[in-house]
Amino acid sequence: MNLQAELARFNPEPALQEWMSGTIDQLLDKTRQDAATIKAANLKIQALTLELAHHRRIRFGCKSEAFSPEQRELFQEGWNTDLAAIEAEADQQTEALEPQDRPKRQRAGRQTLPEHLPRIEHRHEPESCTCGQCGKDLVKIGEDISEQLDVEPARFFVHRHIRPQYACRACETVSAAPIPPAVIDGGMAAVGLYVWVIISKYLDHLPLYRLEQIAARDQVILSRSTLAEWVGRVGVALQPLADRLAALLLERPVLHADETPVAQLDPGKGKTKRAYLWAYRSNALETGPPIVVFDYQTSRAGRHAQNFLSEWQGHLMVDDYSGYKALFRAGVTELGCLAHARRKYFDLHAAQANPIALEALERIAALYVIEDQGKDLDIAGRTQLRQAQAQPLLRSMHDWLLRTRVAVANGGGTAKAIDYSLKRWVALSRYVEDGRLPIDNNPVENTIRPIAIGKKNWLFTGSERAGKRAAAIQSLLATAKLNGLDPSAWLRQTLEALPTCLNSQIDSLLPLRAEPLCQVPS
Repeated sequence: MNLQAELARFNPEPALQEWMSGTIDQLLDKTRQDAATIKAANLKIQALTLELAHHRRIRFGCKSEAFSPEQRELFQEGWNTDLAAIEAEADQQTEALEPQDRPKRQRAGRQTLPEHLPRIEHRHEPESCTCGQCGKDLVKIGEDISEQLDVEPARFFVHRHIRPQYACRACETVSAAPIPPAVIDGGMAAVGLYVWVIISKYLDHLPLYRLEQIAARDQVILSRSTLAEWVGRVGVALQPLADRLAALLLERPVLHADETPVAQLDPGKGKTKRAYLWAYRSNALETGPPIVVFDYQTSRAGRHAQNFLSEWQGHLMVDDYSGYKALFRAGVTELGCLAHARRKYFDLHAAQANPIALEALERIAALYVIEDQGKDLDIAGRTQLRQAQAQPLLRSMHDWLLRTRVAVANGGGTAKAIDYSLKRWVALSRYVEDGRLPIDNNPVENTIRPIAIGKKNWLFTGSERAGKRAAAIQSLLATAKLNGLDPSAWLRQTLEALPTCLNSQIDSLLPLRAEPLCQVPS
């Protein structure tokens, strides 16, 4: 409706018409301002609703996008514990009411205990070998065998090395068996104790003061200063292995990269400051043993990634962090993480049912189905599968995103999710060009997750040097796990062999294969 035209039809007095025209203009301006305010408010509400739903899921949810497997296990552990306690209390009450007639509750079948564990046999013979009714001798007709799993906590013991000394009266010389080289010469600890400390600190994330308390329960005095000295010296001994691992990683043509914040003690200010643990992982779709290397740095600046990768050229799978952009300008080929793009739509749909986000999730799910079909194929077969099936789906999705974006208002969650995908589309869709290229960055995120959870225990690193030492040791232990090795057994063999291993044989000590290590002198 044109208010000015309607006003002219009434032909009011000039003064009144002028006053009314001015009032109408003011009302129209106010209406336009209110409409703009309402639109901005709606966009803000939408963004806040999305953020609120995200935090609610983190706080209360149990969906795969909200919690890591380790976090979900903590919740499941609580439920299972409460359920067992309730059942036990119910059993007690039932036994009190019906002590004789109550039938035994059927329990689930017991799992088979691992065959590789040593067995300690306990034979339980009857008190008498004669029949209690007729007095005749009993005859063995079989055995009833049951097994129980047991554990022996950390057991401290002492190795006593005795080296007799022999003298030659003729030439007045004394001979004795030589003392073999050790990681820490003259130390009071055997290799097993070093392994226990390193594994407890870096794999089980137990601070040294807790190890001190564990030892004290056995009346063994292991001061934190002594434990810290051992960790420092073992870290120096293992550093060449970590350096060699990084050199081998940079020979791979496709890498994953990610980073996670850690707190570093800042003694000068009496508090902590933020540092970062950068992670670089080999590509799981290529042949060769998997490798992961952690690089501790005091900031998230992109120069740290540039310094680590140096002259490396290849395909790098990362998120959209700007710190990696200089690498791509220098010739590194960017791969986009489809899981990150998917997460934008997942958060949007979880906050409030959204048909656009739902369709995007369904389209991405179809791409992952194709990946699942090709996981056991060789590189050539996976390339052919992707180009035949995934390539058309990606083209269709890109066209759909372009059409949808035109109809979506700027500033909202839907627009931001679509913009993220379109902005990174070349990098996101590049994986279909080659069967070696990964579809997402989940492999490196999975290697970081245990450390991210473990830092809830150790809280902060004491210094930059401590952070770099932790990164080196974590690189070796995490790589051992990726290669299916027992980190504790690998570390023990390595610390025994390291003092006498030649530099030319250092690759035999790396946790990349189950081959014999350098021979330890007998």
